[in-house]
Amino acid sequence: MKKAVFALLTAATVAAGSLAMAPQAEARGGGAVAAGLLGGLAAGAIIGGAIASTPPAYAVPAPVYAAPPPAYMDGPPCHMVRERFWDGYGWRFRRVQVCD
Repeated sequence: MKKAVFALLTAATVAAGSLAMAPQAEARGGGAVAAGLLGGLAAGAIIGGAIASTPPAYAVPAPVYAAPPPAYMDGPPCHMVRERFWDGYGWRFRRVQVCD
């Protein structure tokens, strides 16, 4: 968006500057036509390049509808406990599942 606005302001500035300094129109030789054509092509290339390099705009994703969570949550019937045991070489710890 910023690049497009910048390109538009640049084009407006170039156009205003060329209109302010435009001499009386003459149809002799055709040199002014070639200069105007080349200037217009250069300005168009600059503005087109600025507009073409903008990143693509992504749409907002649609909302996801899912079932509501349950009104209550049961706790797990079992839980894990650290238990100390002798393995023959020394005391060690292991996790044991305890169900009440």
